[in-house]
Amino acid sequence: MKNTVLFFLALVLVFTMQSCSMERGSGYDDEGNLYGRISISGAWAMYPLVVRWAEEFRKEHPAVRIDISAGGAGKGMADVLGNMVDIAMVSREITLVEEERGAWHMTVAKDAVIPTFNVKNPFRTKILEKGFHREQFQEIFLHAGRQSWESYLDVDGNTTMTVYTRSNACGAAEVWANYLGVSQEDIRGIGVFGDPGIADIVKNDPLGIGYNNIAFAYDINTRKPFPGLAVIPINIDGTETLKPEEKFYDTLDQLMEAIEKGLYPSPPARNLYLVSNGPPENVAAIAFLHWILEKGQMFVSEAGYVRIPESETDRHRQRLPVISKPS
Repeated sequence: MKNTVLFFLALVLVFTMQSCSMERGSGYDDEGNLYGRISISGAWAMYPLVVRWAEEFRKEHPAVRIDISAGGAGKGMADVLGNMVDIAMVSREITLVEEERGAWHMTVAKDAVIPTFNVKNPFRTKILEKGFHREQFQEIFLHAGRQSWESYLDVDGNTTMTVYTRSNACGAAEVWANYLGVSQEDIRGIGVFGDPGIADIVKNDPLGIGYNNIAFAYDINTRKPFPGLAVIPINIDGTETLKPEEKFYDTLDQLMEAIEKGLYPSPPARNLYLVSNGPPENVAAIAFLHWILEKGQMFVSEAGYVRIPESETDRHRQRLPVISKPS
């Protein structure tokens, strides 16, 4: 009886180990169907796009499970270099230190960080007419102490401006800091976690100012800013009022076109990256990355991002490991 029980337990152990191995593994089954699990974490900026890609990819490969979480580009990079996930979403430039630690990356799309304010701001008309130039944004986000909206709009009054920034390490804050000529740690303001957090708090503060990734400022269905939010135009040359060619914020499509043509400054326009720890080895993840560079690009504009040039997708395809599907 004892031997029978031990034999039964051994069978259960073997079956469990095989099941776990199959769950962790990825590849193609005997019928040529892709299976496996892909784990992804990182930038809020990329979350809506990668979710869309995952939905479309799984229509073709339903046996692939894709887990996606957003927590900031810094978290994504830490997760992938710590082998906690297969892929990181990173919405800033990859540093030399990260590359030396094994960060293998490819460009998958482009977007921008944009300054936002409340649509009920009492100076809305003036803000949209004049915009703010870089030096004004530097004064707003880099100097501590009380500031007034009127001081930046050449009107009388002393209405306090509430400045919000990100509390977590993230691509948006790093890119906005780069535009201001500093690092994220130098930005002043009330710290708020996550892109949705800043968008929500600015929506509820008529005197608030912040910055957001485009995906959290514009509704991809209406192609307009989300209710409650408005975008502060960047006055590139610092003239008294915006020039006609600087007015491209009314719709998401106008802004995307401006980024593509280089009319919106870079930074805060930026490339978006997917990162692995060394060249990817997970077969399902490799197939997903190939799909993103090929079929996935057709969903980029629809999701509110800018496609990368075909020459760029070709270059990254050549860098990706080749996987063979069973015949």
